[in-house]
Amino acid sequence: MAYATVNPYTGKTLKTFPTATLEEVDAALETAHAAFGVWKNEPIEERTFILDKAASLLEAERNEYAEMLTTEMGKIMSEAQAEVSVCVAILRYYVEHTKDLLRPRMLLTQGFGETDVHLVNDPTGIIFAVEPWNFPYYQVIRVAAPQLAAGNVVMLKHASNVPQCAALMERLFLEAGAPKGVFTNLYLPHDLTEHVIASPYVRGVALTGSEKAGAIIASLAGKHLKKSTLELGGMDAFIVLDDADIQLAAEWAVRGRNRNAGQVCVSSKRFIVVDAVYDEFVRRYRAEAAKLVPGDPADPKTTLAPLSSATAKQQVERQVADIVAQGAKIEYLVDVPKEGNFFPSALLTDIPEGSEATRTEIFGPVAQLYRAKDEADAIRIANDCPYGLGGSVFTSDIHHAQEIARQLDTGMVTINRASASGPDIPFGGVKNSGYGHELIDLGLKEFLNQKVVING
Repeated sequence: MAYATVNPYTGKTLKTFPTATLEEVDAALETAHAAFGVWKNEPIEERTFILDKAASLLEAERNEYAEMLTTEMGKIMSEAQAEVSVCVAILRYYVEHTKDLLRPRMLLTQGFGETDVHLVNDPTGIIFAVEPWNFPYYQVIRVAAPQLAAGNVVMLKHASNVPQCAALMERLFLEAGAPKGVFTNLYLPHDLTEHVIASPYVRGVALTGSEKAGAIIASLAGKHLKKSTLELGGMDAFIVLDDADIQLAAEWAVRGRNRNAGQVCVSSKRFIVVDAVYDEFVRRYRAEAAKLVPGDPADPKTTLAPLSSATAKQQVERQVADIVAQGAKIEYLVDVPKEGNFFPSALLTDIPEGSEATRTEIFGPVAQLYRAKDEADAIRIANDCPYGLGGSVFTSDIHHAQEIARQLDTGMVTINRASASGPDIPFGGVKNSGYGHELIDLGLKEFLNQKVVING
């Protein structure tokens, strides 16, 4: 596994980085452990002061950070800038709320007074974060901001195709004043992953990535008795009922499937439309997708980016070919440049029910379209999936949509829009989409020791 910056638009290798040696990994673990011994005892105000400084630096250098996203993984500039902005918001959320979120809780119990039993939140050590390339800053900050605020320290193993984004994350916290070892970037080879997880200094493992990677990391964490959280793939259902605003649904559908070139775990992937409005929805989806502008991700006019790598493009090509071989039909909706790792926005229809295609997550701008007989059939199709990350429901009846949301076997549901996220909205899934949560108090406490203290 080589850590390298390969521009997804030009295909040029811009920079390579050597992987860490065993000696370098052990030295980093020792440094991080020593830093934890100091950091955990810093007042919350001092820790969040560092986060506030990091937010200000990130905001001031927004364009530099955004440009690296475009260079390394091909994110269009407007989406890159938006990613930086949400990172700033997450950092500031924990600056504002950590003290209240970590306040000891008094428990009313039998046999003790009202203030005799406390539940306190203690940091535990190094949190090992294994993060993906599709949101190189956002995924890191979702783990780092709450864990650093709570008194843990973070060791990052980032995806091998975003090494400079990883380095910028370490630089950010160092420049903000965090002691060396509080946030560490490691260009870790795969064969040393278990070595890190096995370290007694490491107390938790947070992974965002594929189902396969999650199974490997979870098994290693289990083997060494370390708590883990997993944010894995998704095949989010996008249900359109017969009383929905079809134009609104089509606009959100195209946005939800093509954002970040479709490389989003929580993006809309399966469009389940009731029979009464199916044809109208397809017509409007085609019209909206035709407005996409593929091109240089650094060009402000571009709205459809290349895929992150040649390997990513090849995988989407293989998946589409396999699904078509199973009986589905493919329709390409835009022309894309020959240069770069582009895959056109596309529609897959007539997908055979029960086929492997219905369980294949495509990490690219390809929509899977399903015709449902009615609302009950739409819910059945939505839940007939091994993943359970997010989902959407489009209808004019909000209260009924909320009832449907409770019937969907997912961690998150949005109504009359594609997926939504924010610094004050928790993130997490069920089934093969993983377990655990990120953000708000749920993410803050994932790797803390919620300790009971009893006054005799």
